[in-house]
Amino acid sequence: MIQDFTIHTFLEKLSSKSPTPGGGGAAGLGGAIGAALGEMVVNLTLGKKRYADVEEEMQSILEKLEVLKSEFLRLADEDEVVFVPLAAAYGLPSGTEEEKLHKAEILETHLLAATLVPLMVMERSMETLDIMEILAEKGSRLAVSDVGVGVQFMRSALLGAKMNVSINTKSMKDREKAGQLQVQAEHLAEEGIRKADAIYAKVEAALKA
Repeated sequence: MIQDFTIHTFLEKLSSKSPTPGGGGAAGLGGAIGAALGEMVVNLTLGKKRYADVEEEMQSILEKLEVLKSEFLRLADEDEVVFVPLAAAYGLPSGTEEEKLHKAEILETHLLAATLVPLMVMERSMETLDIMEILAEKGSRLAVSDVGVGVQFMRSALLGAKMNVSINTKSMKDREKAGQLQVQAEHLAEEGIRKADAIYAKVEAALKA
């Protein structure tokens, strides 16, 4: 499991010719790093007299970020879980019409599963960006730059996951379903980029103030 790897082991595996972990796992891990940076900002805010009025809100945010961080790590591992049977499905025999139909059916099932995981990464990224927006305004000013770094990790996780959605929907035979999933991913990406860039601009403005 990715969450059990050392950083060195993960990078070694990521740089090898093995298809897993790949971009999907990296996107999930990037999301976890972004959420962890958010947690750091919260922990640097809690207990400070200057931020006493947001203490309760920060405690709630900390709990949400812990859940999101765990969810990103789970999805990073799940990306490999759904990819392995998909890769195997491409190798199924297709010599007869019956075999072709069977292969197409199996491929469609695994392509859908491999699309839903990165889509969930995108959804969790949006949730984390909503929290980062709050931290950019209410979190410790000493850690506002870390909010900006976290936002960029979330932006990368969001767009990286979108690539995995696109490569799978491209191969799906059910074009209506593929189109629906792709539109959902496009919408999340568009909204996420807008939000991430807006938060980052706020952080830059705070650093220059």
